[in-house]
Amino acid sequence: MCLAIPGKVVRVWSEGGDARMAEIDFDGVRKTANLVFTPEAGVGDYVIVHAGLATTTLPEAEALEAQRLAREMRERGEAEAPARSGPAPLPVNLPSPED
Repeated sequence: MCLAIPGKVVRVWSEGGDARMAEIDFDGVRKTANLVFTPEAGVGDYVIVHAGLATTTLPEAEALEAQRLAREMRERGEAEAPARSGPAPLPVNLPSPED
């Protein structure tokens, strides 16, 4: 499952030719994305990013509500997740080294 969280464009630059890149702020985490599919996006706009590509722009109110819901889900997940020590268990359907 993939969850798309909108981020805010904080900086835009060109990387030769028509390639436009942007620094996107996802509620405090910053990532770089290509704006090839969203040429209208500029500083201050909100975009959805998948695999390093901004795929769509969206209204600020919608973006802020999605960010609020994502933050709420993270906080609930952290509060409800059982404490675990050590690495996560391996899935049971992996072949053994002898196979």
